Amino acid sequence: MTMLLSRADVERLLTPEACIAAVEDAFRRLAEGKVPSPGILGMHAGDGSFHVKASFLTLDRPYFAAKLNANFPQNGKRHGLPTIQGVVILCDAANGAPLAVMDSMAITALRTAAATAVAAMHLAPEHCDAALICGCGGQAATQLRALLRVRRPARVYAYDQDLEKARQFATSQEAELAIEVSAVPDLGEAVAASRIIVTCTTAQRYFITRDMVKPGTFVAAVGADSEKKQEIEPALMASATVVTDLTDQACAIGDLHHAIAAGAMSREQVHAELGEVVAGKRRGRMNATEIVVFDSTGTGLQDVAAAIAAYRKAVDTQVGGFVFGDQGQLNTQGLATFMPRHNR
Repeated sequence: MTMLLSRADVERLLTPEACIAAVEDAFRRLAEGKVPSPGILGMHAGDGSFHVKASFLTLDRPYFAAKLNANFPQNGKRHGLPTIQGVVILCDAANGAPLAVMDSMAITALRTAAATAVAAMHLAPEHCDAALICGCGGQAATQLRALLRVRRPARVYAYDQDLEKARQFATSQEAELAIEVSAVPDLGEAVAASRIIVTCTTAQRYFITRDMVKPGTFVAAVGADSEKKQEIEPALMASATVVTDLTDQACAIGDLHHAIAAGAMSREQVHAELGEVVAGKRRGRMNATEIVVFDSTGTGLQDVAAAIAAYRKAVDTQVGGFVFGDQGQLNTQGLATFMPRHNR
């Protein structure tokens, strides 16, 4: 039967630790040539876009997953809807059987944050006084929780163009995580004071510049998942050690794409893909003064790794409904449980 997992199901099943382990293992397998490179298809639609990311991954059996995400940055203000909405379909790659259909919002947030955490494990300084979260939207809390699984800064700064949004984020996270979290009005001062920086915005023009960043800083650039988005100044990319999740993809849609287009650097200047660092094929951080930028565009490999982890946990714990029964009939009760309230 095809399992149906809602957003709440996925969040309950997939802990940050489990997702980090699954994503790190998937990156390692990619670098070792054990899985093919994931694929992507993107199309623009008015004020938003759609993309499909797909990948294979063989664990206890061969799996295939395809994620369809809609990304509409104005949804909150205009419609009261999330920026990102979509579904992940997980299949048995040996016979094509659909194993699960699951909400993609939690999968996307968790696997993106997991990639940041994996990169931080290998590329961020082991000790730092402060970390900075730029952009206090839907991705921010998940990013911070995952980061704190692998690094423990003394304090966390939160920056957003909407200062009140940053204050609300800081208050809620400080109460939940028992760590000092402060909203900051001055981005330049916060960047200069932080040795770990995570940018998770929908910006279309860079806002982290070369002169802001101090030696020894690790920057996880998460927001540029389409060719129109940009967070990091090309000059900073050119002067830093650049590691990508998938270099071909980052050349097309990431901050690397903008650095190449500006003539600041070439593809050949990319130090490594994250999987190569995880697998020990390329070095991680070289010294205490090195600036490292992780260009995180989001891959289907992360999606399939996270989806498999959620599915296997659901099978073990019998969490979730079923959209199709043994005879192929549609289970409308299960489908209604899966659908977000605003879409019913």
